[in-house]
Amino acid sequence: MYKKHTSGLLFTLLLAPWLAAAEPIPEPAGSIQGVLQNLPSACGQPLADVDTTALERLSELYRRKQFDMLWTSYAQIDALLVQLEALVDDGLEPAAYHPEAIRRAMLTATRDPLHRECSDVLASHAYLSALGHLAQGRLPQDRIEPVWHSPDAAATPKAEAHLMSIASEGLEHLEHTFNKARPSLEQYNNLRKAYARLRDQPEPEWQRIPAGQTLRPGMSDPRVPLLWQRLSADGYLLATAAAPGGVDDRYSDQLVDALKAFQRRHALQDDGILGADTLTELNATPADRLNQLRVNLERFRWLSADIEPRSLLVDIAGGRVIYFRDSSPQWEARSQVGRNTRQTPSIKSIVTRITLNPTWTVPPTILREDKLPQIRENPGYLAQHNMQVLDYEGRVLDPATVDWSNPGRILLRQAAGPDNPLGRVVIRFANPYSIYLHDTPSQGLFARSQRAFSSGCVRVESVMQLVDLLLSEAERERVAQLLDTGLTYEYRPTEPTPILLAYWTAEADSNGLPRYRPDVYRRDQKLLAALQAADRGLVRPAINPH
Repeated sequence: MYKKHTSGLLFTLLLAPWLAAAEPIPEPAGSIQGVLQNLPSACGQPLADVDTTALERLSELYRRKQFDMLWTSYAQIDALLVQLEALVDDGLEPAAYHPEAIRRAMLTATRDPLHRECSDVLASHAYLSALGHLAQGRLPQDRIEPVWHSPDAAATPKAEAHLMSIASEGLEHLEHTFNKARPSLEQYNNLRKAYARLRDQPEPEWQRIPAGQTLRPGMSDPRVPLLWQRLSADGYLLATAAAPGGVDDRYSDQLVDALKAFQRRHALQDDGILGADTLTELNATPADRLNQLRVNLERFRWLSADIEPRSLLVDIAGGRVIYFRDSSPQWEARSQVGRNTRQTPSIKSIVTRITLNPTWTVPPTILREDKLPQIRENPGYLAQHNMQVLDYEGRVLDPATVDWSNPGRILLRQAAGPDNPLGRVVIRFANPYSIYLHDTPSQGLFARSQRAFSSGCVRVESVMQLVDLLLSEAERERVAQLLDTGLTYEYRPTEPTPILLAYWTAEADSNGLPRYRPDVYRRDQKLLAALQAADRGLVRPAINPH
C-alpha cells in the first residue's frame, strides 16, 4: 500500500547506457512559438486541456528563453522524471504530470511535424505545473478554505513572478529548483517527512475495536485484548509486554498508561478513559492517517505565503497561539476557539491596537441567541452582570422601557471588571467578523484537550505575556500604568504585528513523528475529496500531435 513509485525510474535506469549516447532530435528554430500560439489544439493529449493560466506560464517561460527548446538532453529529462516521481512524498499524484507520456514522447521523437516541439512543451507544462503546485497548492485555496485578507496586511511577494523566476533559472539544477519551490516552513518539511515515512511502513495488523461502554481504569471488558493489540501495533506497548498466558480482559495500569500516550499524540484528554472520541481515533486506519497528512500538506502549501518571519499564528484546530520571530517560534500558549456552530474564521491581518480594561459590547449573534433568552427568563440578569442597554447612537436606555420580546436595534455593553468575559486586554486586528484575541476569566477551560468553546473569538492563556511580546520595553511600562487605572484605553503599539488565524489537523516533529488532532470543523473530508477529484482520469494516452 505504501510502496514508492519505482517502475518508471527503473525503466529509465535500464535505458541509461543508450540515453547517455543519445539526444532528442533538434528542430528548426522558432517553431515552439507557433505551437504555443495554437495550443491547446496543436498537440493533442495530454496538452489538449491546458488552461489559460498554464498557457500564460508556458509562453512566459519560453519567452525568457527566446523560444528555444528547453529539454535538450536525456540526462535533463531523466532528472525531471525523477523529481516528478518524488512528488508522491508531497502528497501529490505523480500521474498528474504525465511522466510516462513525457518519457514516451521524448524517446520516440521523430522529424514528424510538431512532434519534437510538442514533446518539449509537454515536459515544460509538467515542470511548471509541478512547481506551481508545490509553491502555491494543488488546488485554489479561496474555493475550498478561503482566508480573509486585510487590505492593510503586507502584500505577499508576487507569486507568479517568483514562480517564473524559479522555473526559468532552474532548468539545469532540477532537484534544487523543486526544493526551492517547496515551502521553506519547518512545519511543511516535517510533515512531508512524516508522510513519506508512513507510506513506506508496512500496514500494521490490528482489528477495529467495537463500540461499547466507557472503559475506565480497573474495569474489565472483552475489548481489552483488541485495545492491547491496537496500541502494540503503533508502538505504545512493547510486543513482550503481554503476560505469558496472553492478555486478559482487565484494563490494567500498563494499558492505561499506553492509552494516555496515544491520547496525548492525538490531542485528546489524556485521562486513560476509552470513550467515544478516543475510540474514533483508535479506529482510524493507516489510509485515514495518510490522507490526513496529505490534506495538511496542501494546507501548508497554502499557508506558506501568509506566515511572515515575525508574526502571530493562531492554530485553530490545535487551540494554540504561537509567536514567531525570525521564522522561529519564540512563545506558545493554549487558546480557546470557536465551537463548531460558531467557527473561528481564517484571517490574515495586522495587530494594530490593544484595548486595556475593555468593556464588552455583546455581538449580534450572542445577543440574539444567548442573551435575549436569558434576559426574558430573568429580569435581573442585566443588573447581576453589570450590563447597560444602549441604542445605536450610544445613548443609555432604561431596561424597563425595552420590549424584550421584540427589542429592536439595541446594544448590550458590560463594564470593565473581573467578570468581564474579555478579561483585562483585547488584541485587535482588522476583519469583518468582529473577531479578536482576548483575556478571559474562564481559565479552567484551558486545561481541556479540546478547547472549541467560544463564539468565534480567541481566548488566550497567559495573555499578558503575549502583550509584552507585541510591545517594546518602554511601551510595556506605559501599558502597565494604564492597566492599573482600571479605565478603558485604546493603545496602539509602535510596531504592528502580522497575524494569521489558520486551520490544520496534523503536524510532525523534526524526526517525522506525526501528531494528529480531531477535525473539529469537519473540513478534512471536503479537502480530501477535492484533491482526489483533481487527480481522477489523469493517465492520458501518448502525445498525438495533429
